[in-house]
Amino acid sequence: QVQLVESGGGSVQAGGSLRLSCAASGYTFRNNCMGWFRQAPGKEREGVARISTNTYGSTSTWYSDSVKGRFTTSQDTAKYTVYLQMNNLKPEDTAMYYCAAGRCAGWRNFSYWSQGTQVTVSS
Repeated sequence: QVQLVESGGGSVQAGGSLRLSCAASGYTFRNNCMGWFRQAPGKEREGVARISTNTYGSTSTWYSDSVKGRFTTSQDTAKYTVYLQMNNLKPEDTAMYYCAAGRCAGWRNFSYWSQGTQVTVSS
C-alpha cells in the first residue's frame, strides 16, 4: 500500500524560501514519477514540478512556467523522499501543496496523493 506523508509547509514573507518533503512508503521510484501540485482557493489544481526515474536510475525534471527558475524538485532514493525547494516565493504561490506518485503522462496518471500542506506567502 502506497503512502505519501508530506511536511514542511508554513508561512513566509515574499522573497523567502520553504522546503517541502514527501516521504513515500510502498512505492518504487524507478520507472515512476513523483509530482508536486498545488491548489489555491477557487482555482484548479496545478502541476508545478515532477521528477521521473528511468530503468537505470537517471532522473528528469519538469516545471511549470509559473515556478521555473524558483522551485527545484529532487529525490533521495535512500530515504524514499522527494523534496520541493521553493525560493523567491511570491504571494501568488499561496496554496495547498500536494505530492503525488504514479506512472505519470505529463501532469496526468498520478495515482497516489499526500494529505497536503499549506503554504502561505505574505507580501
